[in-house]
Amino acid sequence: MKDTSIDIMDLRRRQDRTPERATRNVIDTGPEEKMETSDLRGDKLNIAILFFLYLLQGIPIGLTSAIPMLLQNRGATYKQQAEFSFAYWPFSLKLLWAPIVDSLYWNAFGRRKSWLIPTQYLIGLFMLILSQHVTQWLGGGGHPPNVQVLTAIFFSLNFLAATQDIAVDGWALTMLKRCNVGHASTCNSVGQTAGYFLGYVVFMALESTEFCNTYLRWEPAPEGFVTLPGFLWFWGIVFLVTTTMVAIFKRENIPSSTSRTINEPELNIKQSYALLLGILRMRPIQILGAILLSVKISFAASDAVSSLKLIDAGVPKDKLALLVVPLVPLQIILPLVISKYTTGPRPMNIYVKAIPYRLALGVVAAFVVWITPAFLTNGHFPVYYYIMLIINYGLYQITLYSMFVAVMAFFARISDPAVGGTYMTLLNTVSNLGGNWPSTVVLWLVDVLTWGRCNIPDTQSDNICDSQEKKDACAAAGGKCEIDIDGYYIECIICLIYGLIWYKWGKSKVAYLQRLPLKSWKIVEEKPDDTDSQSLLPNHNTVH
Repeated sequence: MKDTSIDIMDLRRRQDRTPERATRNVIDTGPEEKMETSDLRGDKLNIAILFFLYLLQGIPIGLTSAIPMLLQNRGATYKQQAEFSFAYWPFSLKLLWAPIVDSLYWNAFGRRKSWLIPTQYLIGLFMLILSQHVTQWLGGGGHPPNVQVLTAIFFSLNFLAATQDIAVDGWALTMLKRCNVGHASTCNSVGQTAGYFLGYVVFMALESTEFCNTYLRWEPAPEGFVTLPGFLWFWGIVFLVTTTMVAIFKRENIPSSTSRTINEPELNIKQSYALLLGILRMRPIQILGAILLSVKISFAASDAVSSLKLIDAGVPKDKLALLVVPLVPLQIILPLVISKYTTGPRPMNIYVKAIPYRLALGVVAAFVVWITPAFLTNGHFPVYYYIMLIINYGLYQITLYSMFVAVMAFFARISDPAVGGTYMTLLNTVSNLGGNWPSTVVLWLVDVLTWGRCNIPDTQSDNICDSQEKKDACAAAGGKCEIDIDGYYIECIICLIYGLIWYKWGKSKVAYLQRLPLKSWKIVEEKPDDTDSQSLLPNHNTVH
């Protein structure tokens, strides 16, 4: 359960990105290719390269997830957390520039390398520059964090990582033999997860003085094994060195017309954007988009704010990150188990059934946050408290994965196979955006909805502590800002009420979409006089 242990919002982002890559890699390629079995001879090095490229992609994503934890310990407001949350958005918007990456390139250098090499060099340079200034921008020691600069830098990092993602996804289809293309999805899911784990969990543990002194050192030291500047410098050098090696030693294969891996049509920029516009004009897509963009409001307070509230209550940030480790087996097994119930003609039934349970667990999350201070003894929490967090997190995972696997199965079912990669990427983009914008809004509203006052002993004060400046003034006067009404709990109530209303509305809409025939979702019109040809024209039966 993210809201009581780790920032599951970020985990969900990583999960939501995976299927669109996998779909590109398993598009129907015809009966002859279906019969081919995997043969890794000659492709082992290519698989290793793909794995490492995806691992590199996960590093900036993991670091982006670590920054809110560091900001929270340095007194950042929730409005500032909302501002920084925009750094996550590039992966939810990459469809806007994906056609450009796919269509413009320097053929002599390589279609994918034309984008991969510059973006990875820029990521490395950004990390090196960031390592020189990040301590100052994070604030601390009486200095406020410079959230605007941090947001701009990490937004740029994720923009570059998203662009690298587009290039690597495309390169995977030609780097591997046709019989091994299925391994590309494994490379990206395992590689990016490993990179995220290194950039977030491992960094948070090794940066923590308490964790290192307790578990890794014989003698206590004033800081952890690594610092954020040192971590950034190391990975910046790794990016520059490995990118240079790929640029010099790895040639890009150019597929011939007789050895294409996929059957999707090659589109130029104008055709790609026209295709996207045509999909968006379809009435079923508009209804599905309304569902995807609105459903996660129900869980936004729990997903985006709860973990930060736990840090406010004294739970160490490194322990929150590490609590995900014992649940890794659950995260691997759950999709396999749930997928058995989403393979039929009504995969979204599981999606709808999971919503009430996820709403209920959001209430449990708020209760856990509320009672957390009662468990704090001498600056430490007992073991059974962390066991409670793990149990709550595990239960929440079941509901989250049920919705995740169900909606991905529905996407795969309705996507027009003639343009499957573009179709799936569009649906994933809308789904990701539906999770990002509510999180940004609820983070911004926490401070707006919170009512507090400055308590100065033996003094009357009209300071309501509704801004960082007033909080600083209160502290300077020897007082302490005390919260009368916490905006987080107001948001939890609003989200719960909204979720119950949405459930009544959304259940009927989901049922309607599942009753539609598959031809209602097609965008490419097949020519009846030639079964092997298709027209990149809208199917007018589905455009309204």
